[in-house]
Amino acid sequence: MPPATPRRPSIAFLLSHPAHFIAMGFGSGLPRVAPGTVGTLWAWAAFAVMQLWLTPAAIGWIILASLPIGWWACSITARDMGVADPGSIVWDEVIAFWIVLWLVTPAGLLAQAIAFGLFRFFDAAKPGPVAWADALFKQRDAVQVRWWRAGFGIILDDLVAAFCTLLVIALWRAW
Repeated sequence: MPPATPRRPSIAFLLSHPAHFIAMGFGSGLPRVAPGTVGTLWAWAAFAVMQLWLTPAAIGWIILASLPIGWWACSITARDMGVADPGSIVWDEVIAFWIVLWLVTPAGLLAQAIAFGLFRFFDAAKPGPVAWADALFKQRDAVQVRWWRAGFGIILDDLVAAFCTLLVIALWRAW
């Protein structure tokens, strides 16, 4: 049962359940200002570290495994916070940006920075299809929130933002 009032994220909350630790990006979702940007920066750094030791195929498998694990973690954490899409949940940004980086590499630092900027634009501004995906699983008028549905919605709009980012990059490369 979710709390009556939404919980503020804290280190104690982060460490109270493995799902919280994952969903909040290992702590990168704790900042009060721009947690999504901080989570995306963490994803970028983590991807750079993964590239040092793992093959692209292994990274792909990690991303694939991160999707259902992230869905579970986001659902549990949103439920425990009592908010359908809390800003401190950043695993959606992590997974989505890993997908972007995985598909644009090899890419130099400038290309990765452009991908970062595009992804943050699509995720924050939510133009067109990203807004549609964001609204698709919102449960504004629900008497009882379906947390598994909310967890999927948390991840879906970021996957669409990643797709839009990749589409812009592909169109740029083709042009």
